[in-house]
Amino acid sequence: MFDKVSSFVRENFKIMIRINQVVTSVLFILTSFIVFGQEQNAIPMTFSEAYEQMHQNSFVLKQAGFEVREKEADKKAAFGLRAPRVFVTATAVQMADPLTLDLTPVRDAITPLYEALGKYGNFSGVPNPDPATSGVMPTLPDDISTKAMRAKLLEGEATINAAEWNKMIQEKQFASVNANFVWPLYTGGKINAANKAAQIYEEEAGLHKEQKEGELLSELATRYYGLVLAEQACKVRGQVAEAMKKHLFDSQKLSEQGQIAKVEYLHAQVANSDAERELKKADREATIVKRALQNTMAISDSSDLTPASQLFILKNIEDENFFIELALRNNPLLQQVDSKRELAATGVKLEKSNYLPSVAITGTYDLADKDLSPYVPQWMVGVGLNWSLFEGNARRQKLQSAQFKEDQVEQAGLKAEEDIKTVIKKMHQQLGMQVEQLEELDKTLEFAKTYVESRDKAFHEGLSTSTELVDANLLLAKVKIDRLQAMYNYDVTLAALLQICGSPDMFLAYQSSSQVIIESF
Repeated sequence: MFDKVSSFVRENFKIMIRINQVVTSVLFILTSFIVFGQEQNAIPMTFSEAYEQMHQNSFVLKQAGFEVREKEADKKAAFGLRAPRVFVTATAVQMADPLTLDLTPVRDAITPLYEALGKYGNFSGVPNPDPATSGVMPTLPDDISTKAMRAKLLEGEATINAAEWNKMIQEKQFASVNANFVWPLYTGGKINAANKAAQIYEEEAGLHKEQKEGELLSELATRYYGLVLAEQACKVRGQVAEAMKKHLFDSQKLSEQGQIAKVEYLHAQVANSDAERELKKADREATIVKRALQNTMAISDSSDLTPASQLFILKNIEDENFFIELALRNNPLLQQVDSKRELAATGVKLEKSNYLPSVAITGTYDLADKDLSPYVPQWMVGVGLNWSLFEGNARRQKLQSAQFKEDQVEQAGLKAEEDIKTVIKKMHQQLGMQVEQLEELDKTLEFAKTYVESRDKAFHEGLSTSTELVDANLLLAKVKIDRLQAMYNYDVTLAALLQICGSPDMFLAYQSSSQVIIESF
């Protein structure tokens, strides 16, 4: 009789278990529809679309663009050094005393001579000023010559006495407005060096912008695929939570029927609580990563989005030598080192130019003036030369400093090349490691699925404990998340590798390649 009752209970319990499984499936489907409906409000966005939007909105790239324009303007300004410089100057002067020229001593020196000769001088041989008689009498008689010369001398004495012998040269207050120009003809190479340096700075700004673009693409890949990983982790945690709910229900019924000990039911409650806590934690982490992605894309917090691209891994990829050669050609940092080399060489030329003279044409034109001396010319034009012959030991030391700078940049470039080679080799090995990890995890995933099914069946038959079933589900979740993590690490490492190679756009090409394997479980 007891066996019949026990058999009846077991049969009824199996029916209840099946009903519970059906109800759980229906609830899971309804929940999926609700979640799907919520996700419809989010904007699905592929990685390439996110990259395009980041490229349009990024404050960092806009700043780098303005830096390029700044250096372009500086280059044009440096080219202007070759042209003449025209400028206007205005001067107002107040002197303590006016400038005068006192010629009274000259007057006092010559006046007695005029006076003596005008009264007592005797003259002869004065040319006849009359054309009518000059042919007959070329010179005047002595008495007439003396009379004529004395008259002229006395007239000159009167003019001297009436003249201004204390001459005003410049009033003590005066002002002037002048137009000036300076046109350098030869500067020893200073202008050429300035133009070369401006060109190098412009090129550096462009390289700096390329560097920022690469860094942002790497950052976008980290955060975009980080959000993909976080959302997939939420799904895995959701699957675990559903499995724990089902397990809790089954444990409760089995405990009520006396099929399992109460401690197994308590363990199922703990596992269900842990699963819910991990699901909430995963959801919070996804929200944090989404905000970081919105920041990278320079969009508002209210712009909800969901990634449309999936985590991927490549079946095959080029060897490390391919990426090393790519980096040596295109890496922005190495190209900036090359620019620094050119800049250092230009600095040496600039210091050498200090040993040479500078020649320029200069000119001044008086536009307007007030009380300016009339003896000052209205305009002047000239050629000037400036040649510093001795400056102590300063020029030689500055030249040596520039040469040491050139050697310093050369060594820094060699070190940068070796560092980049080392990093590329390391990242290439990491890519291979992630591929190997994924291959092993794919095998482990199948084993974990089978293990969960076996433990679930054994638990319902009373041949396994709640702990063993919970551990099997957690192991399956761990394998799934480890698999996602391996693909995420691959994607992030690939983006960083291509950034170092100076070819971040290749990431988009790899992403759409036929060699990709996307996540699936």
